[in-house]
Amino acid sequence: MVLAFWAMSGVAEEQQNPPVDNPWLDDLQLNVSDSIDATAMWFDEFFADETMPLNEKAHGEARIRLGWEPRSRAVNEFETRFRVRVSLPNMKHQTDLIFSDYDEDEDAASVKAARNDAIDRRNRFSMALRWTAKKSGDMNISHRIGVGRKLQPYVKSRIRKTFGLSDINNVNLEASVYYYTQDRFGSHLMAQYEHQLAGNDLFRFDNHFYFRDETDDWIWQHGWYKYSQWDEKTAMIYGLYLEGGTRPNYRIEEYLVSTRWRKNALRKWLFFEVEPFLLWRRDEDFKVSYGLALRVEGYFGHSS
Repeated sequence: MVLAFWAMSGVAEEQQNPPVDNPWLDDLQLNVSDSIDATAMWFDEFFADETMPLNEKAHGEARIRLGWEPRSRAVNEFETRFRVRVSLPNMKHQTDLIFSDYDEDEDAASVKAARNDAIDRRNRFSMALRWTAKKSGDMNISHRIGVGRKLQPYVKSRIRKTFGLSDINNVNLEASVYYYTQDRFGSHLMAQYEHQLAGNDLFRFDNHFYFRDETDDWIWQHGWYKYSQWDEKTAMIYGLYLEGGTRPNYRIEEYLVSTRWRKNALRKWLFFEVEPFLLWRRDEDFKVSYGLALRVEGYFGHSS
């Protein structure tokens, strides 16, 4: 999420002053962004509250990622991810329409092979209408209604609160509860500690807990990360990630150690990543697996 904000900040500047090299990249960005905005305006007119003046233009944003993550014992690890958010400003409440095959709030592990299969399958394509009930500098309450998990209708409520302990220390707490027509109830609890280090470095300690009604168990995840921004176009993320569950007993299921290099190149909206990693999984008898993730990520949409 830290990297997502950094990525989107330069898109508008790039559209105003496009480089002359590789013009097909500019055409791609412009065409995709125009299509997203046209879709946003259509949905905004469809959902608009007729009692309110249409005085704000709808817009959309998209994030698309392609990756190849080969590792020992699993060379053909490919990944595609997308997320489209359409802002609908002409409804009574701040409302977004979201199309996605992942939930960025539950995207704890960067490497596909390290993600929990149950959580990853749960987040496969969903479409939801999200409206914000309350939003301030340190609190956000939102609700969703949509379809996901093989077209199951669902509802979800989420609250996030930030506590500023000092100028360089923050604690973020989050709780969400959802209901799917077939998978029934579930919940997600998150506690995150952030500490600003010297310069542009940040340390973050993540804790996630997921309860699943269908299997009556908990999945837990812990992660320690150091973010280092070398310059305005280059960043490094060093991480240690652990995951486990409560069935058949409370135990660890995997470890992941990785170093991720992220570079903004060619265009402000285009990013490249290289992430060497070591993975130990219980279903592989905790034998180390050596891997290298290669990714390209693009951000599309006109800034409003």
